[in-house]
Amino acid sequence: MPGRPGRETRTGWTLEETIRWLGIRGEEIFFWGTHQGAELDLLVFLKGKRIGFEFKYTDAPQVTRSMKIALQDLKLSQIKIVFPGKEIFPLDGQIQAVGLEALTKLKFD
Repeated sequence: MPGRPGRETRTGWTLEETIRWLGIRGEEIFFWGTHQGAELDLLVFLKGKRIGFEFKYTDAPQVTRSMKIALQDLKLSQIKIVFPGKEIFPLDGQIQAVGLEALTKLKFD
């Protein structure tokens, strides 16, 4: 039945747009998950750094236990939570919320 795209469709589109904007090749794109349920939507290697991305369809992104586990287990330099918004703001140390409209303003130096 036609209707509004589901959350999975919006998340998939946002993930694809992020990959396209970053210019990452298919063999450089990873998903990470554990048997205990911790997961990361996207793991990439940029300029020698491990960077995680989570895609959340919410106005108020929050840090999750899964993100903290990913930071530690994968030794990530940072996690970006991409959400439908315009701004970029810090959430917790190495975790930052990034509005989809602000994605092109990210720097990975």
